[in-house]
Amino acid sequence: MIKKISLLVAFAFIIGVASAQPSFVKQKGHQFLINGKPYYYIGVNYWYGGLLALQKDPAKGKQRLIKELDFLKSKGVNNLRVLVGSEGEGKINGVDRVKPALQTQHNVYHAEILKGLDLLLMEMAKRKMYAILYLSNNWEWSGGFMQYLNWNGQIDNDTLKRKLTWDEQRDYTSKFYSCDGCKIDYQKQVKFILQHKNAYTGKKYINEPAIMAWELANEPRPMRPEAIEAYKNWIANTATYIKSIDKNHLITIGAEGFMGTEENWDLFKEIHGNKSIDYLTIHIWPKNWGWFKDAPTTENLPTVIEKTSAYIKQHESIAQQLNKPLVIEEFGLPRDGHAFDPSSTTKLRDEYFGNIFSMWANSQKKNGAIAGCNFWSFGGTSRPINGQLFWKDGDDFSGDPPQEEQGLNSVFDSDQSTWKIIQTYLKK
Repeated sequence: MIKKISLLVAFAFIIGVASAQPSFVKQKGHQFLINGKPYYYIGVNYWYGGLLALQKDPAKGKQRLIKELDFLKSKGVNNLRVLVGSEGEGKINGVDRVKPALQTQHNVYHAEILKGLDLLLMEMAKRKMYAILYLSNNWEWSGGFMQYLNWNGQIDNDTLKRKLTWDEQRDYTSKFYSCDGCKIDYQKQVKFILQHKNAYTGKKYINEPAIMAWELANEPRPMRPEAIEAYKNWIANTATYIKSIDKNHLITIGAEGFMGTEENWDLFKEIHGNKSIDYLTIHIWPKNWGWFKDAPTTENLPTVIEKTSAYIKQHESIAQQLNKPLVIEEFGLPRDGHAFDPSSTTKLRDEYFGNIFSMWANSQKKNGAIAGCNFWSFGGTSRPINGQLFWKDGDDFSGDPPQEEQGLNSVFDSDQSTWKIIQTYLKK
């Protein structure tokens, strides 16, 4: 009798563990599915999530991670967009890059760095949360394409470190897609990541349901019209390569939309029409794109919202034509008065976010193509340091990467009005 009860307890435990594990996110037509049911979500960008347990005080970092995941889950947020790892060390384009690096030197990988991501994924699985993991970066703050170009002799060390003009950055970065050595190196790192086995769960990443999708890079752009053909080929070849190794996960590009394709609608549609690309993404940056001057105001916000709505609708139409989901995976707005202090108000940001969430909610009601939103970005329990604008080594990570003012676009756990807006739409 005792033996029978023990077996029943053991069986119940196994069932309980299995039920706690998320199922793989699938794509069918213009919807995401989990266990055959539509999956529409509001998520966040949490790019530093895999780095928290690697800080100088690992115990403190782990405590912060657990606390922040519990906070997000309590608000109904269950989707996180996260950086896998950075390439190279030291100054790049005049700024400090994210560290510790996954690939410190050319073709030298440090598996122990992935233990931070291992922990994040294990904890996310417990909470039935899903991660979108981007594999590299068009921009310098995590090394990315510029570092691969440096390792392959396309950018010398002095040029890599100094602040480039925008035209110089476009010229150099556009060479990535025609640099055979760069593409081979990128693929080596991708293979290393896909075959990595989680130190906590023993699962290879390719078998981890808490991963929703692999993203080729953060905002990969051709950067110059002359690079478009090579850019298209790189996307097609890379997506096919990942699919050949990983049959379980979705793949997306990480594109910004029209603004990230040399303003070419046909190019955006073509790259997302590839059979190995499972869904479309767009990013929206009103400040960077000059949709307002100096700071968002009550007077200019209606124009910003109008342009944002039009941008979303135009890409939604393409998603409908391709019969694939669309994710609005980056969007942000500075705090009122362009302040960085977390005690400052976010009235304009809240209204801006609310408009995007309403478009997502309307799509959900009609089983439409706008399937997800990942706002930029979660600052969690971190706080900017008084009198210091930019991140320094040893500071807490926040939602703003090192090259941006700390507090610029971060949504902190203390931003009650913003979380109220988010919860209003999630409860609907």
